[in-house]
Amino acid sequence: QVQLVESGGGLVQAGGSLRLSCAASGIVFRLSAMGWYRQAPGNQREWVASITMSGATNYVDSVRGRFTISRDNSKNTVYLQMNSLKPEDTAVYFCNVGYDMATKPWGQGTQVTVSS
Repeated sequence: QVQLVESGGGLVQAGGSLRLSCAASGIVFRLSAMGWYRQAPGNQREWVASITMSGATNYVDSVRGRFTISRDNSKNTVYLQMNSLKPEDTAVYFCNVGYDMATKPWGQGTQVTVSS
C-alpha cells in the first residue's frame, strides 16, 4: 500500500529555514506528481506547492519566492525547502500524491513551528 512519511519539521525563529522531506512508497514515484499541504490549528488543510513528474512547480501565493519544492526520483523523495519563515507558516505539513488534489491516504505529517 501507499506510505508517505514526512520529516524535517521543528521549531525555528522567524526568518529561519527548514527543509522538509517526504519519502514515498507503494507508488511509481517517477511517474507521480507530488504536492505539499499544511494545516494550522483551527484551519482546514491547504495546498502549498506541487511538482509534476517532469519537475514543473507551482506554489500558493503566500509562499511563492520563499519555498521551493523539488524531487529526487532515485530516492522516491520530495522536498520542501522553506526560507524566510514567518509565524503564519506554523502548521503540520503533509505530502501527497497528485498535482491538483491529494489522491492517497495522509501520512502523519511533520510539525513546523515558527516563533516570532
